[in-house]
Amino acid sequence: MLTHLDNKDQPRMVDITDKTATQRIASARTIVEFPEGLLPEKGKEEIKSKKGPVFQTAIIAGTQAVKRTAELIPFCHSLPIEGIKITVQLQTANTVHIECTVKTTHKTGVEMEALTGASVAALTIYDMCKSLSHGIVIRDTRLVEKTGGKADFRHEG
Repeated sequence: MLTHLDNKDQPRMVDITDKTATQRIASARTIVEFPEGLLPEKGKEEIKSKKGPVFQTAIIAGTQAVKRTAELIPFCHSLPIEGIKITVQLQTANTVHIECTVKTTHKTGVEMEALTGASVAALTIYDMCKSLSHGIVIRDTRLVEKTGGKADFRHEG
């Protein structure tokens, strides 16, 4: 059953009045894939561009996105975000992995915030590097793990 529809199939925000506030943590990951030969060697911690430091800028943009998720996704509750950690790392010769972990103590989870943070960080990398190639691909955005609430979840793989 979809929770964002009422008994007349009309869209609605889920009522969380009777839920218990617990610590909620969610992590999401996305991959940015570059055409061969565009990324610096593995082990470098940053890509420098004329627009500035790419990874650092992506982390800032992802952080801003987490805090604004409720403005972007219509039925997301506004949440008091207690922690955000975004990592951006060269994983292979042509891939960058972004992971976004978000924490709150509230009545609803932070999966959408984690997914939004990872996605916007990836879009920022694309924006800052598109002059190198329009063949950059953002792929495999997914929830990796969530704890708190009705059930915990961990993506195996």
